[in-house]
Amino acid sequence: MRAVVFDEIGAAPEVRDVADPVAPAGGVVVRVHATGLCRSDWHAWAGHDEIALPHVPGHELAGVVTAVGEDVASWRVGDRVTVPFVCGCGACEWCLRGDAQVCPDQQQPGFTHWGSFAELVALHAADTNLVAIPEGISYEAAASLGCRFATAYRGLAARARVQAGEWVTVVGAGGVGLSAVMIAHALGAHVVAVDRNPPALDLARRLGADHTVLSDGRDVPEAVHGITRGGGHVSVDAVGLEQTASDAIRSLRRRGRHVQIGLLPASEGHPRLPMDRVIGWELDLLGSHGMAAADYPGMLALIEAGTLEPQRLIERLVGLDDAAALLPGMDRSASAGMTMIDPSR
Repeated sequence: MRAVVFDEIGAAPEVRDVADPVAPAGGVVVRVHATGLCRSDWHAWAGHDEIALPHVPGHELAGVVTAVGEDVASWRVGDRVTVPFVCGCGACEWCLRGDAQVCPDQQQPGFTHWGSFAELVALHAADTNLVAIPEGISYEAAASLGCRFATAYRGLAARARVQAGEWVTVVGAGGVGLSAVMIAHALGAHVVAVDRNPPALDLARRLGADHTVLSDGRDVPEAVHGITRGGGHVSVDAVGLEQTASDAIRSLRRRGRHVQIGLLPASEGHPRLPMDRVIGWELDLLGSHGMAAADYPGMLALIEAGTLEPQRLIERLVGLDDAAALLPGMDRSASAGMTMIDPSR
């Protein structure tokens, strides 16, 4: 098969022919029809995650099952499927209670093993992790759910428990931030989107943001407190920097809830956060690490009903060669929407 491969951390990725994967016991092989290009893939390429080299990145995917391993009960060749970026083992106490996203023995395509920037990808514990794609949802829309959209959905709906009428501040209007804007709007919240990129804020407004704040050179918490008359009920850091996390926390009102979605790699130093504010204002700090396959039906139902439209976030569709060229610059990208990869292009 053809795949995007890099041999060393930070080395130029290239497209080459590699051996086809084999379905593991309990797992499947999927022919990839769509896979997302995400900043998390850049973190792996940059050395912020432990990976074995050479490596094939890619963790947001959708496609068709082409091979089924031993002991798989629920899936057959030809099934249209997607998968969360965190795949549980299927046997531990967290998986058995539906919390595979925090499984201590988790697998992550594109991180713990070769991922989906390829024509084929192997996936583990299929009966725990695969999600059937309804016929009315495209492969591109389904692939967009695996990391950004599902993480934002669970972060707001399940972790922060956003209520209609609350103020939600989303810092960062990239793929996951725009997902959070759409979801907060769908849940009936008032949304403030924050970004340094004016085109991203324009898109955020079209996707449901009630107000926007251009962060370049501005005191973000002060601006949000002015808009919301006291601070947001919920804040989201969708970037993953010390400054954006701090701005999001300081944008909250007393007893507010902060959801950290943007990655804060330990390799860049643990961030200094305003814990005095957290204590004095009794703020809740919540993490959101994806969403288990067991939680997908509710989100898919909203998409089928047209309440949520993840496909609106897809900005462009490229092939593997373009993906290899784009990956090293993901940390500098000013693109507001998602880039989807079709390995057949």
